[in-house]
Amino acid sequence: MTVDTDKTDGPADTPPAGPEAIKAIPVRHYGRYVSAVVAIALLVAIVYAFSQGDINWGAIPDYFFNDRILGGVGKTLLLTVLSMLIGIVGGIVLAVMRLSKNPVTSSIAWFYIWFFRGTPVLVQLIVWFNLGLVFTYIDLGPIYKDYWSSFMTPLLTALLGLGLNEAAYMAEICRAGLLSVDEGQTEAAHALGMSHNKTLRRIVIPQAMRVIVPPTGNEVINMLKTTSLVSVVQYSELLRVAQDIGQTSGAPAEMLFLAAAWYLLLTSVFSVGQYYLERYYARGSSRQLAPTPLQKVKANLLSLGRAKGGVRA
Repeated sequence: MTVDTDKTDGPADTPPAGPEAIKAIPVRHYGRYVSAVVAIALLVAIVYAFSQGDINWGAIPDYFFNDRILGGVGKTLLLTVLSMLIGIVGGIVLAVMRLSKNPVTSSIAWFYIWFFRGTPVLVQLIVWFNLGLVFTYIDLGPIYKDYWSSFMTPLLTALLGLGLNEAAYMAEICRAGLLSVDEGQTEAAHALGMSHNKTLRRIVIPQAMRVIVPPTGNEVINMLKTTSLVSVVQYSELLRVAQDIGQTSGAPAEMLFLAAAWYLLLTSVFSVGQYYLERYYARGSSRQLAPTPLQKVKANLLSLGRAKGGVRA
């Protein structure tokens, strides 16, 4: 009997078929495309309209670094810094007075803030400049005595008008920052024997800076632009110099564009400084700081490089 030892091999084991690849179809945002086209069309229309106007664009680069223009820029920066110093110092004092338990000091601070926030800064400048119509002399006894018109110079008028007005706004900013610090911090400091002033300097103010710095940076930028108002009191800052040059050169509109370009340049520089200052004071409140603009640019360049080169095994 012959035994057939040949075995018929069954079909080879095959791995189970995997799931089908999902073909993702991105959602089309037609509204975005339409809004982008409309925005570009408006921008092109504005640029075209200005290109067709009777504007001597060559006058702007010719006068951009003019000595008088640079002098106006310097006076604008000087006025911005001095006015902000007056505003910050006055704001800190007013904020402490507002938070005081003494009803007299807190009421005086409230009235000051109410008055200066309730009247336009342009009106304040004009009032300071024309007080010579009310007071003929300024008499401080043996210290100082002179005609009011000689005492109230355009620079002093600008500093008083801008600085005292800014103090009212800085007072509210500082007060909000001081109130943002938990009361337990103050109670703990007093329990350790620290005085009220020392508690403010060592405990409260350093923590309040994280809240105070961002709006203060905005106030600095706003102050830089508000300095243009002092042209009405005959102070030769950037706008007034540009207007004077425009009248003598026959290019008034071009000089206004030049002044606007300088304001944009200065506010851009201040904005960068504000960003890094805010980032510095955010170190204690954020686990990971937001990337700087340079870091964002590097990250985007690296991502583009990987996208072009593909994924390496």
